[in-house]
Amino acid sequence: MASIIDLKIPKPLATALRLPVSNPKSQQKKVLKKLLKKAKFTEFGQKYHFDDALFNKNIEKRFQELVPVHDYNSIYNQWWKKTLDGKSDVTWPGKIKYYALSSGTSEAASKYIPITSDMLRSNTINYIRQVMSVFSYQDANIMSLTKGFLMLGGATNLERGKAGWYAGDLSGILARKRPFWFQTFYKPGGRIAAMKDWSQKLNEIVEHAQDWDIGCIVGVPAWCQMCMEMIIEHYKLETIHDIWPNFGIFVHGGVAFEPYKKSFEKLLAKPITYVENYLSSEGFIGYKMKENTQGMQLITNNNIFFEFVPFDSKNFDSDGNIVKKPDARLIDEVEVGKDYALLMSTNAGSWRYLIGDTIRFLNTESCEILITGRIKHFLSLVGEHLSVENMNRAIEEANDHFNISIPEYTVVGFPFNNLFAHKWYIGTNNTVDPEALKVFIDEKLKSINDDYATERTSALKEVFIEILPEEQFLKFMELKGKLGSQHKFPRVMKGKMLEDWNKFLADGKI
Repeated sequence: MASIIDLKIPKPLATALRLPVSNPKSQQKKVLKKLLKKAKFTEFGQKYHFDDALFNKNIEKRFQELVPVHDYNSIYNQWWKKTLDGKSDVTWPGKIKYYALSSGTSEAASKYIPITSDMLRSNTINYIRQVMSVFSYQDANIMSLTKGFLMLGGATNLERGKAGWYAGDLSGILARKRPFWFQTFYKPGGRIAAMKDWSQKLNEIVEHAQDWDIGCIVGVPAWCQMCMEMIIEHYKLETIHDIWPNFGIFVHGGVAFEPYKKSFEKLLAKPITYVENYLSSEGFIGYKMKENTQGMQLITNNNIFFEFVPFDSKNFDSDGNIVKKPDARLIDEVEVGKDYALLMSTNAGSWRYLIGDTIRFLNTESCEILITGRIKHFLSLVGEHLSVENMNRAIEEANDHFNISIPEYTVVGFPFNNLFAHKWYIGTNNTVDPEALKVFIDEKLKSINDDYATERTSALKEVFIEILPEEQFLKFMELKGKLGSQHKFPRVMKGKMLEDWNKFLADGKI
């Protein structure tokens, strides 16, 4: 069952009726025009001559000529920083009332990402679309949607700034601004949701679990799994369905679910429906519209204008930094099977903003995409071009081959004997032969990545592996102040995070 807003008119019929054909290119053009009209009188819109773009026949190309690409540091230092002092009409009309605090998985300091009322409305529309899409899932337990929704997210008790704004995890902001009609379904409720201490929040959820009839759980896989394990242990149950028999839908995002799936399903008594979405602090980018599809549908008609920069040496240096004038493609210029870094312009005042993710198109007509990693989280010491997607695939197949569960892992690259090496830190509570696991992962990567296979015969001299208890990964995140909510363990360790990781492994501190 599709939302009315998603219905497409067949091209022949549209032509006969002289109606505009609905396609990603035309949708994106309308989105850009709407954004530019709304923001043309802001400081940003005046500086970069939004009016000029609006009156140009090729609005998209003129926009690209006028507006430079921004990463977080450049747009924050020049523009967003002013809004924290209470200044209005900077990159978007009005004052910014909310900021999503985001540190990603490698940065030490928090980033303040503006969240506007316009964006919150757009997110709500996309949530409704996503829920509607579940009706088309053949095996979905639709009755689960009429039960409680357990949303495991950040604290709704937000930090208050001097200028009257609030800041916190995006999940906490969304929970705080939840629609009134959702109150009946929402768990864990306002009091527990406001808690900042993640351990205290989990314990409270466990205590109240017996009072709720949960049909849907929403959150990052690792923390949702931890919560269910605690409930099962506390009430001495076999599975989570012993206490929540109507649990039938799990909405997740942020990380690839495959590494978690085997251990996750051990907690269930019956199959459930998995619904993946692509929600970042900068906007609701996409969601899985159909059951058993590999990728997610990019949302091209709801206030986000996308550009796609080929993730290659012409556009990025070896550290993942983008060049000043990259080759930014429009939605009708992308190709299947190539990795692109995402640029976004949104109704929260992000303009040609590099969010740091890389995606791949599986189908350009339906805009079906796959998240392949982060521009900073890949290994290419000697040209092996090892992506997070490659790593996830190797781990997923290792889980199946050895009948184990590896929910967490990270990889480090370093100089070794005048050449180079990779070291994998594997988080699992199962017993497995480290040497056999290393050989399997190495051979699997050779089979799916030609560059890796080539470099393993030359400059990439060795691969090492160290197996650690799953609890080690959680403990490290706790010490970093990133336990729970939307925080994910980095799949590639570099820089300050790697220094802290080595110190943690040496003496348990950072």
